[in-house]
Amino acid sequence: MQSYTIGQAARLLGVSPDTARRWADAGRVATHRDESGRRVIDGRSLAAFSVEIARDGDEDVSYTTARNAFPGIVTAIRLGDIAAQVTIQAGPHRLVSLLTREAVEELGLEVGMQATARVKSTSVHIDRT
Repeated sequence: MQSYTIGQAARLLGVSPDTARRWADAGRVATHRDESGRRVIDGRSLAAFSVEIARDGDEDVSYTTARNAFPGIVTAIRLGDIAAQVTIQAGPHRLVSLLTREAVEELGLEVGMQATARVKSTSVHIDRT
């Protein structure tokens, strides 16, 4: 059975390694030591835990019908007279969205701020976080 390091589990769960470590320390997800002495999480345990935290939800999460969310940081904004191009780096993913200049201004988007790109079908929606 596959096991995951704390860092790998954090990436899969969409949280920081510190958060995954705190969850493991609190006993929310079981860990064991591999042959190298690293703390790892059994694949089945991680799968069950990921379903549990998704079911429990997070009060800080905004609700949307777009399910594919990529939280990241705004790395570039190109403003035109009417349209704008916003680039977000979300982990290894670079997402580019074309939207109106007005939408960028209403969201107050700036390079360096956190934002979430939500992808539905062929559209990318940007949520300010």
